[in-house]
Amino acid sequence: MSVVMTEAAQDISLLAQTLTGDESAFTALYRRRQSAIYRFALQMSGSVVVAEEVTQDTFMTLIHDGHRFDASRGTLLSFLFGIARNLVLRTLERDRSNRYVALDDSPAEHAETSAIGPLDDLTRRESVAAVRRAVLSLPETYREVVVLCDLEEVSYADAAEVLGCAIGTVRSRLHRGRAMLLEKLRIWRAPVAATQAEFGRTEACLL
Repeated sequence: MSVVMTEAAQDISLLAQTLTGDESAFTALYRRRQSAIYRFALQMSGSVVVAEEVTQDTFMTLIHDGHRFDASRGTLLSFLFGIARNLVLRTLERDRSNRYVALDDSPAEHAETSAIGPLDDLTRRESVAAVRRAVLSLPETYREVVVLCDLEEVSYADAAEVLGCAIGTVRSRLHRGRAMLLEKLRIWRAPVAATQAEFGRTEACLL
């Protein structure tokens, strides 16, 4: 009877092979987890350049420090998030002037919106941009827990391991971060709604 390995177990197996110098195992592990690390770095920094650099450096660090991974403390993905978090925070501390960069030019987003009309496309992309701006405007302590738990759907236990704090602290920060995020979106939504209402009145006059 064959045993199907869990994703976490597969990660551990690939890491073990990677640490012996198996390049194909490293490539497989990179392909499995690269997108999650990239998204985390992008949401945290707001910079495509930073996200790309952090993703590359995270996996380079894994090659050198992968022996430090302890499966009893969490998943390999949470270990990777922890490495990426340290790299992002170090980068933001070093150069905060590069913190905010337009995020809505990725091919995936264009693919998602290509089938809807120009006005819907614009409205939708403004909404996505508003959420991203709101996330980026959160203090880093709250931003990281919102990105991990809400955007990347990391468990509270794994988030606590990534952040080096208690699960209760994760819950508290997440509650506060969500409240701050909703308040920012509420404030920013008001002028957008007013603009849309004005557009509707103007459109009605033209019909």
